[in-house]
Amino acid sequence: MAVSLNTGRDINMGYVVFLSIVAALGGILFGYDTAVISGTTTIVGHQFQLNDLQLGWYVGCALIGSIAGVLVAGIMSDGLGRKITMLISAIMFSISAIGCAVSADFTQLVVYRIIGGFGIGVVSIVSPIYISEIAIPEKRGSLVSLYQLAVTIGFLLAYLINYFILKNATNDATTAGAMGEKLFHSEYWRGMLGCETIPDLLFLIVIFFIPESPRWLIVKGREDKASNILLRIFKSPDAVSEQIALTKTSIQGETKSEWKALLEPDILKAVIFGSAIAILGQFMGVNAVLYYGPQIFQDAGLSGGDALFSQVLVGIVNMLTTVIALLIIDKVGRKQLVYWGVSGMIFCLLMTGLYFWKGSAIGLGSTFLLVFFLLYVFCTAISISAVVFVLLSEMYPNKVRGLAMSIAGLALWVGTYLIGQLTPWMLSTLTPAGTFFLFAAMCIPYMLIMWKEIPETTGKTLEEIEQYWKNKK
Repeated sequence: MAVSLNTGRDINMGYVVFLSIVAALGGILFGYDTAVISGTTTIVGHQFQLNDLQLGWYVGCALIGSIAGVLVAGIMSDGLGRKITMLISAIMFSISAIGCAVSADFTQLVVYRIIGGFGIGVVSIVSPIYISEIAIPEKRGSLVSLYQLAVTIGFLLAYLINYFILKNATNDATTAGAMGEKLFHSEYWRGMLGCETIPDLLFLIVIFFIPESPRWLIVKGREDKASNILLRIFKSPDAVSEQIALTKTSIQGETKSEWKALLEPDILKAVIFGSAIAILGQFMGVNAVLYYGPQIFQDAGLSGGDALFSQVLVGIVNMLTTVIALLIIDKVGRKQLVYWGVSGMIFCLLMTGLYFWKGSAIGLGSTFLLVFFLLYVFCTAISISAVVFVLLSEMYPNKVRGLAMSIAGLALWVGTYLIGQLTPWMLSTLTPAGTFFLFAAMCIPYMLIMWKEIPETTGKTLEEIEQYWKNKK
């Protein structure tokens, strides 16, 4: 039977929050690299004369890197440690940002986007794991949600930079030097992609100020070092001893390799359901909105600048709603947020589909589209976006957490890649109305899996959650 730690006075919450914020900064890079593409699709498509499938490849190529990243992130984080793995991801982001800004042709641009995608894949696994392993049960949801908040800050930062660079480029403002002219005027997509270098360097520097995950150190048999770190988290030596004992108990008797351990019925079940909610979440329209929002707004009759400004509003709503989710996720619970949020998503997707289907016939203006677009973003941000990384980072056993989350992360990124590739085709073939109706339909199986198969993890220790899967028949 798992023992719950006395969390109140025994925790140095300031230090725990600091560690969580540093690890969460990787989410800014994730968000920026994911969202910045939305402001570059039109000009890159024109400059390189891309057809729909090629444009989908430009958007989706980074996701190939993300898939590769999640495939090795678990092995890297379980082998090298959480901290070193985050450091590697930061280096990948820096190479990508600089490379994209100076790419000589479309092939080089794709290669550097793939490198950045590798960093996204790695950080999307290791940062939430790190936070979940240093957090206390009562605050774990909020602390892991800091990562999702950082992702939304990255989204907003990308939207703002895209908007102001485009505004500057269309106003014929002067820029010093030939490189400045190329970066911010004639080929302004280079500046949009290259500006990621600034948050890259910040993340790269601050990683050196955090210790390794104490749970990882215990799993590796380095209890002395783990104890020193835990003494900075827990104010009581007894609480440190209790945490070490809990973690050792959870891995006691494990003699199988990590891959063989994944085939155990209880662990395999958790991996399958975690992968299911990860991939289904991508087919509910989230990333289609992020990648192709400006194009969708343009299809609705808005100018390029107005479309990007509307995307800035999407970013603001996304970020502010994530703050709300962060404050309530440990009070309301993971599953309740999903039930209410996904129900709202279905309604908004149906209304958006109605706009594109019969909007002109019944007199619906672009304001109608923007309102339900923003409501959809609100419902998404407060539910599946806030919950998915929290659940995936906490629902797997200590010994295989990195590897199991890599598999779920792989499912997530495969879904994201497919959406990135298929959305231009769906918008042109199924029409925007058919596309949004399809997204609404995909919400149903997601809700059923969350209702029937996924446990409520709020307030439970990682070891208690592990015991749930062992007891589940």
